[in-house]
Amino acid sequence: MDAQERWQVSEATLERWRSEGIGPIYVKLGGQVRYRREDVLEYEASCLRKSTFEAV
Repeated sequence: MDAQERWQVSEATLERWRSEGIGPIYVKLGGQVRYRREDVLEYEASCLRKSTFEAV
């Protein structure tokens, strides 16, 4: 899944998130980073909020 396109963020942002341990888990194959669809959807679900202080 193309997380960069889905979230409209740069490749540099995704790279920074990975180095900081932010974002979905990823697969690195032959030097290329890939995100599995189920991991992207799981990460998005973990980010759901009802308010600034309350997670869903």
